[in-house]
This record gives sequence, structure tokens and C-alpha cells, in this order.
Amino acid sequence: MSALKRIGFIGTGIMGSAMAGHLMDAGFEVSVYNRTKSKAQSLIERGAKWCETVSDCAANQDVVITIVGYPKDVEQIYLGAGGIIESARAGTYLVDMTTSSPILAEKIFAAAEAKNLHAVDAPVTGGDIGAKNATLTILAGGEEKSFDALQPVFKAMGKNIVYEGSAGAGQKTKACNQIAIAGTLAGVCEAFAYAKASGLDVEKVYSAIATGAAGSVQMTGVARKGLDGDFNPGFMLKHFGKDLAIGNETAATYGASLPILAMVLHEIRKLEESGQGNLGTQALLKYYGVK
Repeated sequence: MSALKRIGFIGTGIMGSAMAGHLMDAGFEVSVYNRTKSKAQSLIERGAKWCETVSDCAANQDVVITIVGYPKDVEQIYLGAGGIIESARAGTYLVDMTTSSPILAEKIFAAAEAKNLHAVDAPVTGGDIGAKNATLTILAGGEEKSFDALQPVFKAMGKNIVYEGSAGAGQKTKACNQIAIAGTLAGVCEAFAYAKASGLDVEKVYSAIATGAAGSVQMTGVARKGLDGDFNPGFMLKHFGKDLAIGNETAATYGASLPILAMVLHEIRKLEESGQGNLGTQALLKYYGVK
């Protein structure tokens, strides 16, 4: 067992709940906080300690882990009054696993460092299935010695655990991942839009191209669900839009021109405007009229 024993876990949604459960299975003493207590109930029943506030969950821990909704939520719980930076004891490791802004990650790192806290940005890929199976990819930024110290914690939740570099590097890498997915998924949708418009049988086209050079997880995993009429989210479209917006907003800061990202973000926003943001990312097929 690691020298790190006590973990405060903030954000027990679909992914967070599974991740916190794996930490409990690994023998860590886990305290939990979520804005909606019912979402933490299964963990409480298993022995997790319920905390009434972010401050309570951050106090007297060896590690504080967060996986919440949006960058504004991250900023509030870390830097706001009664937040993690204010409440955690010196020496605590602070691990934000939300997909958030790399610029905010750098800001949190600096605020943490000033109080002898060790901040790491560690967003994940793998979705709800990866969270449930403890097979997440974890992309970490911060000091490498903090990354090394946190290995037992990360290994309880993921398989592919990569140190990407200094503060913000984890978030930048997650943006790369989402940008690559955006172009791939849009390309898949366009292929089937072309097939449908030209009079081809979409299912026959799928059978012909899905296992060749055009094949991808986005085709055989995500788009396949949509072609079958299943739009239940493995990853919600509105959350994908949030992730792409982070990439789009920071691209100019880094001097990058990303027209495909901007196009796909526009398409997602249109679907959100029509009330489809809670569907899975396979709903992009709807934008192209395939389904």
C-alpha cells in the first residue's frame, strides 16, 4: 500500500463514482463530496465518508482528486472561497482529472505551489467504460516527482498513464485527443452522408470500409451505435462540445489554426441548440442527415 492513504474525491458522476470505487477497492480511505449527494450514495454505502463541503473533503487528506463539469467549476472549487487551495494542508497532492483549460491548470499549479501543495492536471480518456473497467488513459502535467508519487493512485484507476510535461501539459494533450476525435468522427459522418446521398446502401458501405484503412474506433464503436439507432451517451455531445471549445479558445493563444475543430464545434453547437446535447457523440450523424 502506498504511503498515500487518505483521498478526498470531489465529483462522483458516472466516471467519478467508478474511479472512486476503484480507489476504495485498492485500499485507500476515500472521502467524497458531490453537489448532489444521491450520486455519491453507492460509495457511501460501501464505506466512503461523506463530506458536506468541498473544504471538508479537501482537509487533512494526502490526495484530493477532482472530476467535475466545466472549467468554471474547476476554478471555483480550487480557487474560490472555501476551496481546495485554501483548505488543503501543506504537502497534499491535488489532482484535477476534469477535462479543463491548460491555462487554468497553470494558474492552479502556481496557486498551489505558493502554499506548498502539489498540483497535477491529469485528464482522462476512455469514457465511462474505461472508468468502470479501471482502464483509463491518464494524461498528467505538473512536476514529475509528483507524478511519480501518485503512481499507486493512478494505477488503481487506469492502465496507460503518461507524464506529458509541466503544468497544463496534461490538459493540452487531452485537447489533442479530442481534436483528433473531432476530425475522425466528422469524416466518418461525411462518408455515410455521401453514401446515402449517392444512393448506396449505408450498411453495405459500412461492411466494406469499417475494417480497412478507413476503420477507426469512431467508426466501429461510436458511429456504429448511431447507425443502429442507439444515441445513448457513452460520452455526451455537450461535454464533447465543452472539450472542443477549450481547444478552440486556446488554439489562438498557441498560434495554431484549427479549421476542422472550429467546423465540428459549430456542428455540435447546432445540435445542442436543437436540444440534442445530452445524446452521445454519435448524434453527429444527425447533423449530416444520416439518421
